Amino acid sequence: MGKSKRLAWMGIMVAVALIIHIVEAQIPVLFPGIKLGLANSVSLFALLAIGWKEAFMIAFLRIVLGSIFGGSISAFLFSMTGAFLSNIVMVFLYYRCKENISIAFISMAGAIFHNIGQLFMGSMIIKSFRLYLYLPVLLISAIITGFFIGVCTDLVYRHLQKIGLLGQKRGT
Repeated sequence: MGKSKRLAWMGIMVAVALIIHIVEAQIPVLFPGIKLGLANSVSLFALLAIGWKEAFMIAFLRIVLGSIFGGSISAFLFSMTGAFLSNIVMVFLYYRCKENISIAFISMAGAIFHNIGQLFMGSMIIKSFRLYLYLPVLLISAIITGFFIGVCTDLVYRHLQKIGLLGQKRGT
């Protein structure tokens, strides 16, 4: 994928991720801290289609812009910590284990570590690790939503490859 095409894809993905982020923020939550994490599918897609650096950049830009348009400094800190840890885990699993695990598994691991990162940030803010008592509930939701996002992202990626919209991914 050429530099111009990669930049265009990144712009589209940042815009899509931001729209999803803003729309998802309007969906009421059933349990505190549990969201679908649909915007994270764009970072996972970027990892598959373009590369890990771009996936990090898209997540970073989505969080910064999402915080500017409708968030707070605490939302920024929680999102950034969760996304950073999530992306590290997904990049590691994708490049080291992709032959042996599914995209859905990579997504579930990313969702789990996103929650762990957010709990870590919350624990640093309140100066107590009591928040980790909520981890079992978050793990169940992360497995369910991570699986859903992984399957959907894999389907979109395979379809766009099949119709020729994606070129060869850089760095593979």
